[in-house]
Amino acid sequence: MHAESGAAVSAAEMKTESHSLDRYRVRLLAILALINFVNFADRLVVPPLVPLLRDHFALSSAQLSAVQIVLQFVLAAATVPFSLLADRVSRTRIIAFGVVFWSLATFLTGMAHTYALLLVARALVGVGEAAYAPAAQSLISGAYSAAARARAQAVFAAGMLAGATAGMVLGSVIGEKLGWRPAFFIIATPGLIFALLVLRLEELPRGPRSELVPIGHLLAVPAYLALVASGVLITFTSVAFIFWGPDFVRRWKDFTVGQAGVSLGITVLLASLLGVLAGGYVADFAQKRYAFGRILTVAVAFLMAAPFLIWVLAADDKRVVVLALFIGAFFMSWYHGPVTAVIHDLMPPRAHATSVGVYMFVTQLVGGVLGPLVVGKIDDLSNLLIGLQVAVAVMVVGALLMFLVMHFIRRDGLHHPHMAAFHAELDH
Repeated sequence: MHAESGAAVSAAEMKTESHSLDRYRVRLLAILALINFVNFADRLVVPPLVPLLRDHFALSSAQLSAVQIVLQFVLAAATVPFSLLADRVSRTRIIAFGVVFWSLATFLTGMAHTYALLLVARALVGVGEAAYAPAAQSLISGAYSAAARARAQAVFAAGMLAGATAGMVLGSVIGEKLGWRPAFFIIATPGLIFALLVLRLEELPRGPRSELVPIGHLLAVPAYLALVASGVLITFTSVAFIFWGPDFVRRWKDFTVGQAGVSLGITVLLASLLGVLAGGYVADFAQKRYAFGRILTVAVAFLMAAPFLIWVLAADDKRVVVLALFIGAFFMSWYHGPVTAVIHDLMPPRAHATSVGVYMFVTQLVGGVLGPLVVGKIDDLSNLLIGLQVAVAVMVVGALLMFLVMHFIRRDGLHHPHMAAFHAELDH
């Protein structure tokens, strides 16, 4: 009887521990998704304000693109040192620092009275945001099993997509009614509140510090390098459309500033939320069948999105523009959850933040900077329509590069020989 009683107690304790972990996972994912919402609302309040900034500061398209470029450049440059820290010290403290920093920098943006100060403020926003994503994504992959990674990262990405849309909608509405300065003041406030929540999160174990992986080992994995190259091209297109899309529909499709932000913003929000969750589910399902199932899911989604983006650029009827944009955004948003899961599949736990940080460094520095810059230059020299058509072509090339990632995974497996000694995945 005593043995049976002991077994019953042990089972009850295991059940309680499992429920506790489940509650922790839900709380962790909810808080990080909310912070991601604020992150991208702060970042993407600028595009709908482009016409107002152009008039206020008398800027060219190239100068306006620099407002986004300086954020992308600093974000990329600061990501690697913050991601290295995240694999070594408290990730929650790094996240809290970043949230407070970028929120204060967003307030500063609204106070800028010269173009130079505007650039400095947006650069500081990039510093704060660099501290966030690699650490947060590492926390999520550490809390969830490898089989559920794409779905968990997709929920995290849903916060990003909702925040990006909220930033564009609020920027449009507030900018049109109150001016561009109040838009920055209002959208900066929530971050200071959410920073307190993340400090209350506990961190799960992630392996001994002896499993820290040098960056050189990351760059010796062919599948990872091919994924980074593909990410550069995908980011080129994504950032170009995010930055120039509202201005394009205003100038070429006769949308007002409010219509560009609200009607298209709601369209992109609904499509992206449906797409990111669908992409995470499909990618995890495909991964059960193929070692490259997640990246295959993303590649096919981008190839399906391309014709609908061309349709957006070619259509004259506003309703057709909205419909085509909905479908294109749906498939493009499949990318966000699976790509982080693929990177973490390739890397051991103590390299999760660093591997995402290096990926973000290269993709944001090259793709994120060149996207709005090249399209803006094409607009100054010719027109914005041609610039965005070039961006679609770049995206297609990026999708095709993902098939090279699949080739390397088939050849080397998910755990390349260079990384074999570091893989010690923890069970939860």
